Amino acid sequence: MSISSFRELQLSDAIQDALAAENYHTPTPIQGQAIPHLLDGSDLIGCAQTGTGKTAAFALPILNALEQGRRRADPCAPRVLVLSPTRELATQIAESFRTYGRNIKFRSTTIFGGVGQNPQVRALKRGVHVAIATPGRLIDLMDQGYVDLSQATTFVLDEADRMLDMGFLPALKTIIAELPKERQTVFFTATMPPKVAQLAEGLLRDPVRIEVAPESTTAERVEQRVMYVSHGDKKALLEHSLQGEGVGRTLVFTKTKHGADRLAKDLNASGIRSDAIHGNKTQNKRNRALESFRSGRTQVLVATDVAARGIDVDGVTHVVNYDLPIDPESYVHRIGRTGRAGREGIALSFCDLGEIGALRAIERLIRMSIVVDADHPFHVEPRSRGPRSGGGGNGPRRNYGKPYGRPGGKRSHSGNAAGKHGGGRSGGGFAPEGAESGGERPKSYGQGPRGGAKRPGGKRPFGGKPKRKTGGDR
Repeated sequence: MSISSFRELQLSDAIQDALAAENYHTPTPIQGQAIPHLLDGSDLIGCAQTGTGKTAAFALPILNALEQGRRRADPCAPRVLVLSPTRELATQIAESFRTYGRNIKFRSTTIFGGVGQNPQVRALKRGVHVAIATPGRLIDLMDQGYVDLSQATTFVLDEADRMLDMGFLPALKTIIAELPKERQTVFFTATMPPKVAQLAEGLLRDPVRIEVAPESTTAERVEQRVMYVSHGDKKALLEHSLQGEGVGRTLVFTKTKHGADRLAKDLNASGIRSDAIHGNKTQNKRNRALESFRSGRTQVLVATDVAARGIDVDGVTHVVNYDLPIDPESYVHRIGRTGRAGREGIALSFCDLGEIGALRAIERLIRMSIVVDADHPFHVEPRSRGPRSGGGGNGPRRNYGKPYGRPGGKRSHSGNAAGKHGGGRSGGGFAPEGAESGGERPKSYGQGPRGGAKRPGGKRPFGGKPKRKTGGDR
């Protein structure tokens, strides 16, 4: 059934007025399909990409039920539990509940770590209808006797796939065991790998399944490009890209927390207002970084994957994968931070030789080849091997992630704009896998005159003795 207006849904006047005040008139596909089933009390599995309006899809029916029930909140016994994988996402869900429920009398609180628990405990003791929580802190408060889930009538598991990726499955089992069997369960996920499907099967009863986009695909409004670059030139390429036309609020993703801090510091030194957000930051610092990014005081927010689904900021024009994610599904969640709410966005992925395998895994997951953008001064062409053995007539083919040609063979290099982005082998191009691009090849232990090259300081690697006196490949 196609729903063209929130007025067609059986939501209370108080909620309709709140939606109108926010200029929300037309439901997104996930909202139009999910809300009628949730109003009827059905269990539901919703599979949709980030930025499609999933929070309102479950928040509006919950608020509608709370207004109709008009039941007083019991101390330490929430009626609704919403589980989120990250603090940022929990905070944003709570804000959505306040926005949509501005005309309804209800109480809610957020429960997450990184901050003192006393304000959360006080709110629970006063009584809340809705608790939005991350698993770790919730279990802590349950163990202390501050949370009783036996009265919960609705359980929402948001971003279920991310929850499992972060290792929360044991915590989820502990929490689910404390919920009453008679409840409504709402299960939202961006992707549906086997382990997520198995969790859903044991959690829901005769659920309605709604899927508004093919599983493991990326948002259609996001233009995706890959930019081949040697590892040492990534920072220069980022600065070059941030100066392009139409580049506004930009999210940059790195693999490590230390890398995020270092990159943000380097960008600030280059005159680009930046900040970093990751799991080692205190909650107050994370909140300040997000607020500065929202307000436009900083142009660039450098983040690790912990923030991939916890950042809901309007007007993000670009997402940059400074480091490609190890888990290809994280790519989907990263680039979902742009192209939201009907807008268009651009996702740039910087790829050096060591990340070719990760790039291919991403392309297999999203079922498409990402367009190569070679129009930048740091482009390095991943070259093909020579003709196939036997001279058979299909010409050269690409062989990513491995040394090209025979050992010691001469190779030509093309596509190097500055003439200095070659790999470790003679002839330029990418270095072999494991080598630093554009620099000297790493020493190979076990090939020195006494069986092992020494690290600086004269110590052998790992403190071991040489197993043999002669060199050679191990």
